[in-house]
Amino acid sequence: MNKIATFFRESSIARFFIPLGIILIAFGTFMFIVNTKNQDYVETKAVISNVELAEEAYIDAEGNHVDATYDIKIKYTVDEKEYESELLGMPKYSKGESLTIYYNPSDPTQITQTKSLVIPVIMILGGIAALAGGIISGINAIKRYNKMKEQEKGWENDK
Repeated sequence: MNKIATFFRESSIARFFIPLGIILIAFGTFMFIVNTKNQDYVETKAVISNVELAEEAYIDAEGNHVDATYDIKIKYTVDEKEYESELLGMPKYSKGESLTIYYNPSDPTQITQTKSLVIPVIMILGGIAALAGGIISGINAIKRYNKMKEQEKGWENDK
């Protein structure tokens, strides 16, 4: 059997999980840094002033239903001054409905919808788990490859 093909087959899990782990750790770290910077943002209520369809609902290639997304305009007040902002790719909201946002006290035009660090931490931990699983899988693939090479040497010596 071709040793290289066997090695690639045996290491496929490692070749998937190692890059996945690195990507999850990188994005989780990026999100953690961004969300850490907005921890001092202040909560307020915003009122939806306009709703526009961004993308209609559809059925994807696997047959799954994908909901429509909307671009919404919101208005909120900070220190008796009204601000307007747009949120893109949102689920369905109705005009006049309110939602919670967080704004930067030093620049109220900067807003976010969440201050949670849970998702970035979960991404980082998932990335670490995927990376560790990929490394362990890679080590096991190398062990199996070396064991196969030793077996073949034994077969050659028996001739």
